[in-house]
Amino acid sequence: MEVVGRRAAHVYGRALTVLAGVAAATGVVLCPFPAAPAEQLGYRRLVELESARSFSVELTAALASGDARLAGRAALALGRTEDARAAGPLENATEAPDVSTRALAMYGYGLLAAEYPTQSEVIANRLRDSAAAVRVAAIDAAWRMKAAGRPGADALRAPLLAMLERDRDPLVRARAATALSGWRDGPGGDGVAGRVQHALSREQNLTVRWHLAWTLRRAYAKRTAAATIRAGLADPDELVRIQFADLVGRRKDPSAIPELRPLLRDPSWRVREQAGEAIRILGGGKPTEHLTAIPSGVVTPPPVPPDVEPALPVRGALGKPRRPIARDARLDLALEPSTAALMDGPMPGPHPRVRIGTTQGPIVVRLYPEWAPLTVANFLGLVERRYYDGLRWFRIVPDFVVQTGDPTNTGDGDAGYTIPAEEDPLEQRAGVISMGLNYTNGAHPKPIRDSAGTQFYITISPQLHLDRDFTVFGAIESGFPVLGRLTERDRMTRVVRLRDD
Repeated sequence: MEVVGRRAAHVYGRALTVLAGVAAATGVVLCPFPAAPAEQLGYRRLVELESARSFSVELTAALASGDARLAGRAALALGRTEDARAAGPLENATEAPDVSTRALAMYGYGLLAAEYPTQSEVIANRLRDSAAAVRVAAIDAAWRMKAAGRPGADALRAPLLAMLERDRDPLVRARAATALSGWRDGPGGDGVAGRVQHALSREQNLTVRWHLAWTLRRAYAKRTAAATIRAGLADPDELVRIQFADLVGRRKDPSAIPELRPLLRDPSWRVREQAGEAIRILGGGKPTEHLTAIPSGVVTPPPVPPDVEPALPVRGALGKPRRPIARDARLDLALEPSTAALMDGPMPGPHPRVRIGTTQGPIVVRLYPEWAPLTVANFLGLVERRYYDGLRWFRIVPDFVVQTGDPTNTGDGDAGYTIPAEEDPLEQRAGVISMGLNYTNGAHPKPIRDSAGTQFYITISPQLHLDRDFTVFGAIESGFPVLGRLTERDRMTRVVRLRDD
């Protein structure tokens, strides 16, 4: 069993006593909604408060409730409020005896870094936590702190490098590799680039390897040694080859084109597509922003057989699409990420599933309401209203995403409402489904929080730089090869809900 030390547990216990006293004095009710069968008690009220970005004594009381399931969900809700007053309760909860509570409190604490100063010491303590789930959350917090330019963030580079090289959990090593992309600027960048390359030369785990390759591609392309590049382009894993094909393009050295030409005959359509992109860019061309035809030489995957699983019946008289509220959310799955794997995926149990019919074949996605209850409720509500049927894939970018969900098919339309962001620790790996966001105007546009509506995208390859801002709410269960056949001439046909699984 993984637990915190006695002193930490004592401090946390005192904090619980104080917060519980406040709750008793104010008469807080944690579950005012009638619970549906098998629903996690108290979750619905927490979702309501979270979606209103409302810091309140109800949230801190739930965090102090002694119910690990409720406390963990409250920790996530407090982080998503992005209210500075949440920092103290979340810091205390990072020392909770329960692993999942600690992990979600640490993740929630990291979310505050985008708007408010956070303490590197709090994060550093949890980077040393005995539980891998907590270490994953602390790594995410360190990355967010560095991205926000918070004082003290640079002190976290050394422990991240140590985790990259020595942590016993491969998912922790992988997450550390991703976070280290944040240290590309400044005097320590060369050292990080060298350590990442050295780790790649020794690492055997495939997941960690492609994370290391992604970090080199995204942050250290011009600092990557020629020998590392040659090995990466010939790597047995297609995800590693994809990263290095793009890395070569980012170096902007046309003399490297011959190194990429063999990848134009690669068995993987994704590798061929990315190699072609890199060669075009090195030859003076522009990146493809809209794929309207399959590039010459790219062998698309074979057609996917029709999915004959029957669709669930649709309820009648649903009316026009509307913004989801807490009452719409499905909340029967307990959020208890006690392992590193559960911090990056669904909880055990049946999940909603949707078949996205396309003119190139079906894609079945499995949705994660435990992580993104309102996002999933919004998506399922649109599916039931047949909102998506017939819409075009208006944006397809090679080695990036396929995007749809706009009734105008231009990328500028929606249903007239927005939904709250539900940031989660799920990575933007290949094949995840996420909500699109609007961006600010100007030379350096940034995604606007709480601006999602009906547009969604599916990733073609890992896009880990999107982890900090975009809501992952599910992943492809079957039909991934369909992505390789889609162009912007294609459409969704019929989108339906399937039985839970």
